[in-house]
Amino acid sequence: MGKADFLSPKAISNRIKAKGLQKLRWYCQMCQKQCRDENGFKCHCMSESHQRQLLLASEDPNQFMDFFSEEFKNDFLELIRRRFGTKRVHNNIVYNEYISNREHIHMNSTQWETLTDFTKWLGKEGLCKVDETPKGWYIQYIDRDPETIRRQEELEKKKKQDLDDEERSAKFIEEQVRRGREGKEPEEPVYTELKRENEEEKVTFNLGSGSLASTSKVSPALGTSALKLAASTKRKEPSHSTDSREKKKKSALDEIMEMEEQKKKSVHTGHWLQPDIVVKVITKKLGEKYYKKKAVVREVQDKYTAVVKIIDTGDKLKLDQAHLETVIPAPGKHVLILNGPYRDTEAILDSIDEKKFSATLILDSGRLKGKRVDGIPYEDFSKRA
Repeated sequence: MGKADFLSPKAISNRIKAKGLQKLRWYCQMCQKQCRDENGFKCHCMSESHQRQLLLASEDPNQFMDFFSEEFKNDFLELIRRRFGTKRVHNNIVYNEYISNREHIHMNSTQWETLTDFTKWLGKEGLCKVDETPKGWYIQYIDRDPETIRRQEELEKKKKQDLDDEERSAKFIEEQVRRGREGKEPEEPVYTELKRENEEEKVTFNLGSGSLASTSKVSPALGTSALKLAASTKRKEPSHSTDSREKKKKSALDEIMEMEEQKKKSVHTGHWLQPDIVVKVITKKLGEKYYKKKAVVREVQDKYTAVVKIIDTGDKLKLDQAHLETVIPAPGKHVLILNGPYRDTEAILDSIDEKKFSATLILDSGRLKGKRVDGIPYEDFSKRA
């Protein structure tokens, strides 16, 4: 009796039964065939095709097991990376999502007998962070993608830079407060009541001329107190003249303007592309033809995109700055500073410090021509075209 037609009730019933997950003990990984019941699995094991697969596997069983184990590991890690990222998650949750695909590699065909053994192996190999709790094993994916590491380093660098700016502003405010306190006028003198020993004696003061006169004889003690009172009643002149105050205020204002200007210059911007500089292509998305090739920036668009011309082939490409890096020439060559306080300044490369990934430059333009600047990072300057 032949097979039922595709649209017959029997064929539709068979397709409905075949949907979804079936029991793992009735699945043959070598033939990649799922059986619905024990009788079907027994018939499949007695079939000629299954016997041929067993003969192939018996020749080199380790090769097939290693292949299935590698496929299982790659698919499992890819699911963690895409679905959960670097979050901490229970291993059984990940496994249930993995086996929801009917075409997955079954664990009984790999080198691991249980999910716990596989989880321990992931932690031993350093592919994931694993920890055991009363609720079971938890895993956390370790992302070692170079692009992800670079983004994290840039984020940490930006946070550190923002913190440095805040500290600089706080110190500047403290300095201004200290100077303001130093510039205050002295406190007013405290006047005390004049007491005389003899009420009949009369004392007169001439405050205009600052001299002391008496209509009668004054005792030495009274004369001393009177002199002190006369001296205290004089109006004290400020310790600094009006001209010196204006000069001080002017210098403080100039200092504020200079510090603000220096602050604007010192802040590193997120973009560094400039026309007429030599760069290197570091992306593999364009193929090996352009990978690690040097190019000249012809035009900068939207600060982060550049139109470059490959030096070897003359091809023109439009690339993002994330796919480019600066080029460090030989000492004595001309470079352009792309970031920092000396941005857009031409310079000459004097020496390179490979341990600190920085260089010493001699400025070659502007008012600071001839100045020697140390510690310029590699990514802050590039070769001139």
